Amino acid sequence: MYLVNYEKNGASEIGVLTQDQQKIVPLPGTMLEFIKAGDEAMARAGELLKKAETEAKFPFVSLSEVKLLAPIPRPAKNIFCIGKNYREHALEFDKTSDPNIAIPKFPVIFTKAVTTVIGPNDEIDSHSDVTSELDYEVELAVVIGKQGTHIPKENAMDYVFGFTIINDVTARDLQKKHNQWFRGKSLDTFAPMGPYLVHKSSVARPDDLGISLKVNGELRQNANTGDLIFDIPTLIATISDGLTLEPGDIIATGTPAGVAMGFNPPKFLKPGDEMELSITGLGVLRNKVK
Repeated sequence: MYLVNYEKNGASEIGVLTQDQQKIVPLPGTMLEFIKAGDEAMARAGELLKKAETEAKFPFVSLSEVKLLAPIPRPAKNIFCIGKNYREHALEFDKTSDPNIAIPKFPVIFTKAVTTVIGPNDEIDSHSDVTSELDYEVELAVVIGKQGTHIPKENAMDYVFGFTIINDVTARDLQKKHNQWFRGKSLDTFAPMGPYLVHKSSVARPDDLGISLKVNGELRQNANTGDLIFDIPTLIATISDGLTLEPGDIIATGTPAGVAMGFNPPKFLKPGDEMELSITGLGVLRNKVK
């Protein structure tokens, strides 16, 4: 089931896509409310989809006539992010060929502010007055579906609601200057997200998804989520160990090799650059730098 958050007549609404992904079946409430309602909300959405298939005059909303928003435009708390979670990216980040130096023994966890979130086709602010080293990072984002603390690894996927795509945009110079990652990761517009929130029932193998990013048509990142150093159950178990995860919380699982800073010379983003992020079964997220 593909869920969307969209703008119609100036208001934010949510819905579920029809099978052809061309029309929206409107749903009540907000995305966070839908996620919190869990199986009950999914059952209602399923009934509406069936009704839509049989009623000739069902009030669909055309996907082409609305503006898609981020699935969760205002997360309840900061986005949990994982650094250096693909082997080759860890090596390029630390500029070494020695995995003993680059590969972390435990998940590297940081956060992005909620004010970073923008939706599909929204513009990313280059913040040229603040940074000259603007970078991109395609990531699989996990959306939590129910509350839990000290979640066992073997039960972790029971706490997942679904998945989306996130671009962990980064100011590399700020990341280095401040000796930590929050500021360089948290400038406004630095978390494009979407285009859909795909329920886990529609993602058979989240540990086997192609993940890629193009800049102006040039393929920069191309990997598979099976390459994650720390898999999704491990991340959920680790983060929830003493910290309560709640419905709607977002975990960005890390980015593969091919980021701008990894090239020699670096290929940092500039105004006018267009990015296309793809993950198998989750759609394509497009954004332009302004």
